[in-house]
Amino acid sequence: MTDSYAPETKNKTSGFTKFIRIAILLLLVSLVSYYFICGITYSEGTRSGVLNKISKRGYVFKTREGEMNIGGLNQGEGTIMPLSIFKFSVKQDSIYDQLEQLQGKKVVVHYKEVIKSFFWQGDTNYFVYKVNVLK
Repeated sequence: MTDSYAPETKNKTSGFTKFIRIAILLLLVSLVSYYFICGITYSEGTRSGVLNKISKRGYVFKTREGEMNIGGLNQGEGTIMPLSIFKFSVKQDSIYDQLEQLQGKKVVVHYKEVIKSFFWQGDTNYFVYKVNVLK
């Protein structure tokens, strides 16, 4: 009589393989979460001032950075408020070109602030998306 019962062979994976799979899964979930968190807009607004500087920076990833003087008024009787500099980044080439032509002029910039920016996007968390010239 033949015994048709064969011992069940289970596909056993080692503990190290399970650890690697869990580590890779956690890494992927963390990276996807970080990507979405970096894309969240924390605030939006406008700032006005004199555009001091606009430049491209970086060795590998060229980011477009700008600085604008938004303070430093004479309060009368010889007192002067300290300068307040607003630093920002620009993603679009068209906005960068427009800002390049407006250096030294009084402008209003519309910006979005993100929670955290990726290193290839810019040095700041403020991204200018629109510019208006003040008369």
